[in-house]
Amino acid sequence: MEERAIDNKTTFIAIIMMASVVILSNILVQFYLGAFLTYGAFTYPIAFLINDVVNKLEGPRRARQVIFWGFVVGVVCSLIGSQIEGEFGPLVTLRIAVGSGLAFLIAHFSDTYVFHFFRKLRWWVPPLVSSTIGSALDTLIFFSIAFSATFVFIEPQNDVAWANEASALLNFFPIDTPLWVSMAAADFMVKLVLASLFLIPFRRIVSSARQINV
Repeated sequence: MEERAIDNKTTFIAIIMMASVVILSNILVQFYLGAFLTYGAFTYPIAFLINDVVNKLEGPRRARQVIFWGFVVGVVCSLIGSQIEGEFGPLVTLRIAVGSGLAFLIAHFSDTYVFHFFRKLRWWVPPLVSSTIGSALDTLIFFSIAFSATFVFIEPQNDVAWANEASALLNFFPIDTPLWVSMAAADFMVKLVLASLFLIPFRRIVSSARQINV
């Protein structure tokens, strides 16, 4: 019974942290850093760290619970954002809401599965591999649904022509791509760097939690 109480407490804390990250990222994604990134790109990857820590300490079932409540908070944020008018219309369009919701669910459930699949390997393999795959899925799904001309049928009245203007990839590589591809590439690179850096807090949090529960 005492062990179950500890698990419930840990899961509750993780849910609060996941919800906080989702809310903060939804706010910071409105503010751009340079031509391709928003400040939300630097806070959202923390969600993968939270998911991996819960998975390591309590298993995939608990991790899925945390993901579910993070998704619920994300939906609420999208509903609120859709009612707030910005300079170019609602802060959250239907395409952004659908893209972010699907990306969150698919990316984090994939992260949970991949982490569990590799959990018996060296300690750094599961979080690094799962976060990398999850980040790739998250980036691809969100940016393609939110900005690609392919998915214009989701919200025909939403003009995303600006995101499909051809330009050099990241304004550096001599490859003409839609602007949203450069945004996605920059976002994914940030996620890769943070996934590597987050191995340090992952290791320390897991070690500290196990010492406390001994």
